[in-house]
Amino acid sequence: MLLYFFTCLSFILLLKTLSLKSLPSWASQITLVWLPSLKDLTMLPFSMLANFGLSGGRLFQIPYKMTLKKACFNSRVENVEEVDDEMSVLDLPELALECILERLPPRGLFSMAGVCSSLRKKCVSDYLWERHMKQKWGRLIGPAAYRVWKWCTATRSDCKVFKQVNNQRGLIKLLNFLPFTWIKSKLGDSERVFQPKDSIMSWYLSLETGKLWFPAQVYNRENGHVGFMMSCYDAELSYDSRTDTFQARYPPHGRRAVVIESGVEWDRLRTPPVDIHPRDLHISDCLSDLRPGDHIEIQWRRNKEFPYGWWYGVVGHLESCHGSGSYCLCHSSDTVVLQFNQYAPGSRWRQTTVDRRSHKEEGNEAVGFYGGIRKLENEDEISMWKQLWPAEILE
Repeated sequence: MLLYFFTCLSFILLLKTLSLKSLPSWASQITLVWLPSLKDLTMLPFSMLANFGLSGGRLFQIPYKMTLKKACFNSRVENVEEVDDEMSVLDLPELALECILERLPPRGLFSMAGVCSSLRKKCVSDYLWERHMKQKWGRLIGPAAYRVWKWCTATRSDCKVFKQVNNQRGLIKLLNFLPFTWIKSKLGDSERVFQPKDSIMSWYLSLETGKLWFPAQVYNRENGHVGFMMSCYDAELSYDSRTDTFQARYPPHGRRAVVIESGVEWDRLRTPPVDIHPRDLHISDCLSDLRPGDHIEIQWRRNKEFPYGWWYGVVGHLESCHGSGSYCLCHSSDTVVLQFNQYAPGSRWRQTTVDRRSHKEEGNEAVGFYGGIRKLENEDEISMWKQLWPAEILE
């Protein structure tokens, strides 16, 4: 201990003997900062940026009394000059500030919204968040999901994305890149940040944090259960940002209880192609156009207690037709042959026929009930089904 005391005392005396006369007047006010790259600025509270100076990940010396706008972001210390009138980022022209906010990721916008009331009003605007919503959720969110969100915000107070401090796990998960002390200090302001509650920002965050279960459809449900191969069923989804996957909650089928599947990836999901309830019959509007070789989806359910799923198939030739393109008259017949080639020849699921003029729901308890038909015109939809084709023919 005695040795430690004398060592410290010698160091203090040495410091007192040093003279600062040869240094500039601002030398006693500088703060040294290191950040890896410019993009890390969006990971910090805006109020902390006033003391930081960097360019390309290099170290700068900026007087800590200067605000962000008083600091000249240049690698030469000599170019840093103090001005009498303090400025802030809000003094930027409106167009320049808008361009900056448009380039921020969702995390950066959220961070900016907690700086002050003026920035909060700008950062929560639907205009800024609409682009982020389309980029991440556009292909998965349909009219049904939007109705669920609107109903939730209108009728359920517990649907508010961040209502109370004890309900902030999703917020911390979303902002785990920020210093925890800053997050903690902002939790009390979270409800103000996320107003109005029916904004696109609030909708985005409710999806991102998994608080909103929304309707969509899942290909080859239940991890590719053999009984659901080459089908697409309605489910309620909840996003898990840690794994970038979803939980899928399937409605009960007959006496079967609700089934929940975890780890559902993005490429097995789609928005419902038609905006109807899964138990409603789709009214087919393509029957007169169907020809052999066309790709189709058809509603099918095991019995009347089940909801429909969409099953992939192709239009085939009649038995009386030899399949020759020159002499084929299948398109003029009232009977349409539908083939499901994922099943082995001779299987009762391999083929069915429907009436072109009066088709509604056809079938029985033995083979199930066939409902409405969609003709697939989009190559992306057809390609998706081909990617899901089973490795072996099903019995």
